[in-house]
Order: sequence, then C-alpha cells, then structure tokens
Amino acid sequence: MTVSSAPGKVYLFGEHAVVYGEPAVPCAIERRATVTVELRDDDRLRVNAEDLSLDGFTIEYGRGADETPDVNVSESLVRAATGYIDASVKQVRDATDTPDAGFDITVESDIPLGAGLGSSAAVTVAAIDAATRELGVTLSSDELADRAYQAELAVQDGEASRADTFCCATGGAVRVEGDDCRKIDAPDLPIVVGFDGGAGDTGKLVAGVRALREEYDFAAETVESIGDIVRQGEQVLADGDIEKLGMLMNFNHGLLEALGVSSRSLDNMVWAARDAGALGAKLTGAGGGGCIVALDPTDETKTALRFTPGCEDAFRAELDTEGVRVE
Repeated sequence: MTVSSAPGKVYLFGEHAVVYGEPAVPCAIERRATVTVELRDDDRLRVNAEDLSLDGFTIEYGRGADETPDVNVSESLVRAATGYIDASVKQVRDATDTPDAGFDITVESDIPLGAGLGSSAAVTVAAIDAATRELGVTLSSDELADRAYQAELAVQDGEASRADTFCCATGGAVRVEGDDCRKIDAPDLPIVVGFDGGAGDTGKLVAGVRALREEYDFAAETVESIGDIVRQGEQVLADGDIEKLGMLMNFNHGLLEALGVSSRSLDNMVWAARDAGALGAKLTGAGGGGCIVALDPTDETKTALRFTPGCEDAFRAELDTEGVRVE
C-alpha cells in the first residue's frame, strides 16, 4: 500500500488567459488531497471516495466498455470521483508498462471539488505518484506533472493547462506560460480564501470565454490584458510588494468579470473582502462559483467573509512550499 498527497492551489493571476498561451501564476496552499493505492491481483479498479465535499461512496468496476458503475449518486459525482482516477490509471499503466494493473484506490481531500482550488489536479498528481510507486517506479516531479497534465487534458476535452498540475506537483509559487513551467520566488503571502459552497462548470466557462474571444476583438484583448497583469505581477511578487500585488489582483478580477466567469456570490465575497481592508481580492480558478482569494495579514477579511451572504466558509491558507509527497 502506498499513500501520496498533493496540495491544492490558488491563482494570483492568469486563469483562463493561460489556456491561450498567456502566463499565469498559481501558488500551492496547505490544503491537500491524499490518495491511497493498493495493487490488486486483477485488472479491476475499486474507488473509495472518502471525502470530496460530498457524501462518501465506494464503487468497483472493470475495463469493459459496457461496464459502468452502479451507484445511487448522480452521474456528475461519479464522473468527479472516477474520471480523473481513470485517466490517472491510464498514465500509470503506460509509465510502468503494466497494462493489466488493477488497484484499490481511496481518495480523501480537504479541497472542495470544482471550487477553483485545484482539487482535480491534486487528486490526479497524488494518484499517479502513489500508483507508480506501488508498482516500484518513481517518477521525477517534471514527468509526474506532465502525466497529470495529460490526464487532465483527456478529461477536460483538451482545454486544460499545465498550470494546476505543475503547481500541485512542485509546490510553492510557479509561473506557467505554454509548455514553460518553473518555480518562482515568493514571500509569505497572507492568503484568505472564501468559499460559496458551489462549483463552476469548468468546461462550460472555458467554452464561453473561447466563444467571446472568437467573436469580439475586445474580448481577445481582455485575455491579452490579463497576460500583461501577470507579467507585471511577477516582478511585484519578486519585490515582495504585497500592496501592489493586491492591486493587480483587483484588476485581474475585473477583467475576469468582464469575460463573464464571475458570479454574484463570488463578487459579493470579493467586495466584502475589499471592504474589510483586504489588499486585493479576486476569484480563483474557472469561476462561476467556488472560491475567491484575498490578501490580508489581519483577521478582518476572514471575519467579514463569514458574515457575508452566500459565503459558506472562510479560512486562511498558507503558502505550501512542498509539492507531492509520500505520506
């Protein structure tokens, strides 16, 4: 039995624009997904979802195209629990040259599903790491990040970026632009996360931005402007200027809102954070619902968010400098 975990992440800048080759800067946070893998003596998969911000359930299924999980939960939740695991197992079988390997897999996570905190990337990275190690193979962090990206690409119909999986694999703050991924220096960041209890439809939101970008020049220019903010933000981050970092985050949120990927609950939390004195606040991830990220060294933002209508939870999330690890 092998157990690996990987951190979630928030975006300081660049979500959506990163899909079109613009840079993005996500950073890992100290909330983790943990995946336990045990090799079976057949080719079946048994997935036990202990906690994915939904009621836990267990399913078992084989490799036949006509064999589907039979559980009393919605199809979307089954997909959430199995889609990334299936894609991860495919990468593991390829990396270890074991096409018939089967596994018992348990997933536990304190990262909300679909909320913009990298839950799918963390589960994918941890699953590939644990399963390959269970088969006696240790992947480098770069290969692990690449295989996790390939898995997400398959599940997300070709719309994934390398940002989430690279960040979850390596930890810390990272810069991603196309295929160029690298860690960057960052100071301790006073990160506060607000969560509305919901989840956006990543595929639908990404498709919506694509349609706007293809139809309107100003939408394409908006995407490019997000890239410009990222480039300025990199230098600000290196300088440790947290106040200016917050200002750029505010700009980034405004552009994402213009692209139609925010929501009333996200905007309410952003403004509650700013009114409480946060240096900056923006949605994180695909949008449509889920989480915002704010910078505030005091407790004012966290307190304000907890009293904001539509906010289900608010918590501080320290920068996690460690990526995937064996537990």
